[in-house]
Amino acid sequence: MKKTLLAVALLTGFAGAAQAADSVTLYGLIDAGVGYEKVKFDGASQSRFGGVQGVSSGSRFGLRGTEDLGDGLRAVFTLEGGFGPMNGKSLQSNRLFGRQATVGLDSDSWGRLEFGRQTNLASKYFGSIDPFSISYNTANMGTTFGSANTMRLDNMVLYQTPSLGGFKVGVGYSFSADDTVSDSSQTGFATGNNNRVLTAGVQYVNGPLNLAAAYDRFNPSNNQVGGKNAARIQEYIVGGSYDFEVVKLAAAFGQTRDGWFIGQNMGTTPDGMNTFGSFKLADGFRANSYMIGATVPLGRHAVFGSWQRATASNDKLTGDDATFNVYSLGYTYDFTKRTNLYAYASYGDNYAFQRDATDTAVAIGVRHRF
Repeated sequence: MKKTLLAVALLTGFAGAAQAADSVTLYGLIDAGVGYEKVKFDGASQSRFGGVQGVSSGSRFGLRGTEDLGDGLRAVFTLEGGFGPMNGKSLQSNRLFGRQATVGLDSDSWGRLEFGRQTNLASKYFGSIDPFSISYNTANMGTTFGSANTMRLDNMVLYQTPSLGGFKVGVGYSFSADDTVSDSSQTGFATGNNNRVLTAGVQYVNGPLNLAAAYDRFNPSNNQVGGKNAARIQEYIVGGSYDFEVVKLAAAFGQTRDGWFIGQNMGTTPDGMNTFGSFKLADGFRANSYMIGATVPLGRHAVFGSWQRATASNDKLTGDDATFNVYSLGYTYDFTKRTNLYAYASYGDNYAFQRDATDTAVAIGVRHRF
């Protein structure tokens, strides 16, 4: 009798696990290699040769799940953590699920509503337009279009419509953009005492044509320099790509006002001059950004490249803002659908608006998806 009960219990447990496995997917990606980078600025230079990671894609592990709620409605969740395979450490400020942590509802008729940490819409919609897929370090389109640099936002509510005739529209709001910040000038109890971000976008995909537009606005907390009258960084981007099969061409234009988006997380300790690890406020600053690129598929091989340019309208960001350019070339070879070899080279002059500053980078690596 005891053996029978034990067998029934085990079978029930296995059945439950199998049912859960039908709606939950474990996935991941590992990206590592070797690279060289040399930076020259203000008459000095530094270089480094060694291991690199997350060049083609950030290494990650994740869980993605759905549950059918009936009438075409589904509960959805994504938990995704980033890590560095060269040393095994967690990334995104040591968050367990720093790349994404969301739960929400999804419907083919009504769209998708999610709560939690994830990327803004510029990063989502322009990833398929940028020849470097918003990756490859300085070659990434986000170098000159800061809001498209895989900007991740905490405490966000994001809604996206279903695709309607190829069109998709999204809007999201982050009530406190980075919860790792402990500085009282950036976080607080009242809504206005937190750094907040509005993100919006529209995408149109029809066969070989891919068009997108995005708008992001950063509202600093009321406790920062200038209070409620502090500069509010705004950036809009428009662009698209067309796949001619023998070559895919891409182009984008954007404008940033009253500051500059620098990093992927929206807040670190300020240095007293409205400068942060991931953004810089500069009332009256304006910059135009441009990108043209191409991808040439050659069976298992692909060659891609881009030219980026950013021009500043005045010197309110760094004090001597210079027009900077980034020239990049990349290559991939697919061993299988899950494993590929990649290489890239990138050169930037007047880098980050700094006159006579240059950045040269090359890398080769392997990416495996599971």
